Amino acid sequence: MSQIQDLPILERRRIEAMILKHVFDVITERAGRAEAEAVIGETCSRSAIEQGRQLAEGLGRDPDLTDFAAIMPNWTKEDALQIEPLEMTADRMDFNVTRCRYAEMYRQMGLGDIGHLLSCNRDGDFCIGYNPDIELTRTQTIMKGASHCDFRYRMKPGAQTSKKES
Repeated sequence: MSQIQDLPILERRRIEAMILKHVFDVITERAGRAEAEAVIGETCSRSAIEQGRQLAEGLGRDPDLTDFAAIMPNWTKEDALQIEPLEMTADRMDFNVTRCRYAEMYRQMGLGDIGHLLSCNRDGDFCIGYNPDIELTRTQTIMKGASHCDFRYRMKPGAQTSKKES
């Protein structure tokens, strides 16, 4: 498993997409596009939640947005995302993505129309496993044709944001 964890996430998503493309095609042929999108979306959602859970387990406490910012290099590795930071605190993390190689890769693979299922939708789902008190608001994505993605993460009101004592 550690060899997989050592791969940049961009490369992991490429490998996943190569397989999921065929799964998507088979489900589309058998049950229609809507069902294929639902299955791929649910599959990627479950995967994102599990990955969030796994990353949070190592902390021994509920992660906050400072912890989240510390793991961001996992997604930006090898210039996979170009980010314009706006605000980073324990309660709020705002940034824009101005270049997304994930979107570029999916388009090159002929999967641009389902790239949001393969990557974008994972962002909020990851929080469910990592810390369900973290909420993501995003109104636009490069994947869907916008000039940038507007990520706005918040700790839910009343959420514990101070580090817990061991």
